[in-house]
Amino acid sequence: MVIKVVLLLLFCTVTVIVGFYFRKRAASVNDFVLGGREVGPWLTAFAYGTSYFSAVIFVGYAGQFGWRFGTAATWVGLGNAFIGSLMPWFILGRRTRIMTQHLKSATMPEFFGSRYASNALKIGAAIIVFIFLIPYTASLYNGLSRLFEMAFGVDFAYCIIAMAIITAVFVVVGGYFATAVNDFIQGIIMIIGIVTVIAAVLNSNGGFINALTELARIKEVNVNKIEVPGILTSFFGPDPLSLLGVVILTSLGTWGLPQMVARFYSIKSEKMISKGAVVSTLFGLIVAGGCYFLGSFGRLYANSGNIAYNKANAIIYDSIIPAMLSNFGDVLIGVVIVLVFAASISTLSSLVMASSSTLTLDFIKGNIIKKMSEKKQLVIIRALIVVFIIISSCIAMIQYKGGISFIAQLMGVSWGALAGSFLAPFLYGLYWKRVTKPAVWCNFIFSTTLMILNIFFRSSFPALLQSPINAGAFTMLVGLIIVPVVSIISRTPDKALVDKCFSCYDETVSVKVRDDLGN
Repeated sequence: MVIKVVLLLLFCTVTVIVGFYFRKRAASVNDFVLGGREVGPWLTAFAYGTSYFSAVIFVGYAGQFGWRFGTAATWVGLGNAFIGSLMPWFILGRRTRIMTQHLKSATMPEFFGSRYASNALKIGAAIIVFIFLIPYTASLYNGLSRLFEMAFGVDFAYCIIAMAIITAVFVVVGGYFATAVNDFIQGIIMIIGIVTVIAAVLNSNGGFINALTELARIKEVNVNKIEVPGILTSFFGPDPLSLLGVVILTSLGTWGLPQMVARFYSIKSEKMISKGAVVSTLFGLIVAGGCYFLGSFGRLYANSGNIAYNKANAIIYDSIIPAMLSNFGDVLIGVVIVLVFAASISTLSSLVMASSSTLTLDFIKGNIIKKMSEKKQLVIIRALIVVFIIISSCIAMIQYKGGISFIAQLMGVSWGALAGSFLAPFLYGLYWKRVTKPAVWCNFIFSTTLMILNIFFRSSFPALLQSPINAGAFTMLVGLIIVPVVSIISRTPDKALVDKCFSCYDETVSVKVRDDLGN
């Protein structure tokens, strides 16, 4: 117990110290929200990765999809690394940095408002962010619940309070720069922790080959309800179509999530794009690939007695990873606790930063408070960070006390609504001048409506879309069709406005010969 407590206290102390150390670099709204757009490639890449991967991935998704798909769940990690981490840097990175700076946009709703000349769009996007980031934020706490019960044997409420206070302190005091530095530290912890845990789990099962052999002996039914031995070690697992839905939601979804795209606003230089892409991809391969690979061996612990079931005798997926780790030594469990705590805090900090800055800059400023000084904006952003943390903590507490701990469902609904609403309008808005306001509104309404209906009328949906994960993936793919189709049939946007937005790409810059051979 002493070892676990010391490791956790050490991590918390360092996190708070970093927050106070960078307090002077959070004096303006631009510095507090974007780090003055001067954050280097390593910090930005780790900030992107740690915002991406949290306790939801390690405890919820890795346990659930490893159990359902076997070793094929590793495809999700590979998708996260290459589709979710590598491709956005080259497809979105440069254009996002250039146009958001040109439009003076610090948030995604602010981008929509300026790009499409619509204050209503900005307010609508801000409301979507506010509503759907809250359940995702609350799910971060739940990912820790069973791990803390296993490690400390104390009421999880103490963990919720501790996590909320620590996050509030370093984000409110240090802003984006402190968050980025802490993300780097937390990212290193996550890498070390994942590698250590995988090695320990494989070693406890007689090595990789023996663990794979034991997994292959387990009989599981495929999507056609036919029992197939060895299917848990097959290339695409027992349900390839559902696996594809998970890959799309968790990989392509990052292209439309406000807290992820915001990382590109602070790109410092051209070289940072290639460096950031490489670092983010390697981080994704180790962390996401490692998490899903680890979860794929969860079936080997089915008879351990540590996996929990609900009253309907259905497995509680959030208990799988803790069950796999329950018999390891105190040092390793301490490392895992710090790993998941770090992953959760890093994602929580990015979510509350996105929520508070969006609500302040895109909803309150100019609408509720017509004239707002920069000092007042900072005060309100900081206050809302505390408010959002309190709200999410209360939701997490209610879910914990009420026995609701299904992490993946919460994340699926949030990601589906957010990425489904924003991905297509944002992506097309960076590249295509023909995108119209009606197209963006149609996409907002379709995505949010479908995900809300999925919550309340799930049983009425087609079998494939009853899962919020598949429904979320569906909204993203359909959005990529809705936006261009509605744009083509609706009125052409004002040419002067569009040309002004895209003029930033035509500016001439001079570079040294070592960077470009020229003509």
